[in-house]
Amino acid sequence: MANLRPSPTKGNLIASKKSLELAKLGYDLMDRKRNVLIREMMNLVDKVKFLRENITEAYQEAYLALQQANISLGVVNEIANAITVEEGINIVYRSVMGVEIPMVTMHETDVVLEYGFEESNSRLDEATLKYIVAKRLTVVLAEVDTSIYRLARAIQKTQKRANALKNIVIPNLEGDIKYISEALEEKEREGFIRLKVIKNQKQDSIQ
Repeated sequence: MANLRPSPTKGNLIASKKSLELAKLGYDLMDRKRNVLIREMMNLVDKVKFLRENITEAYQEAYLALQQANISLGVVNEIANAITVEEGINIVYRSVMGVEIPMVTMHETDVVLEYGFEESNSRLDEATLKYIVAKRLTVVLAEVDTSIYRLARAIQKTQKRANALKNIVIPNLEGDIKYISEALEEKEREGFIRLKVIKNQKQDSIQ
């Protein structure tokens, strides 16, 4: 489809120049936003690698401790069912260049082992504590994973908009300005030549 040029008027020339200025400013802002988001995401990527290694190790240790507790006590399903569900998780958000990033916190309390001493032993205590550690790491990993996902989507959208400005909008506006400027210059030349011809005709008629 052919690009439709605006009418070659001074008003359209001024409007196109203002639009070009805004488009270039928009591109600079998009580029700056993308760079900030990329830096933020790269910091989290380094963090998530560390977390994944630690959380894998934490769950392996917790599972092994639970197996040992099962061996020494028999199956501990009844004891596990007696432990209350964790509800002390809070989520707030911080804004990074307009992107809402979650901050997940878990209410820290003193560890209370919710079963009687007569029906447990140190192996079950160890398994419980190790699962608490794994749970806390899971909360942190959930925050980081979600943040990376949101940042990655925002980076993709920002890059798409920046590319549209750089490769489509700005070149089109520059083309419009060039077309209008050349058309106005041509019209001015034609007007000058026409005036010169009229002037010469008047001088000839006087003579």
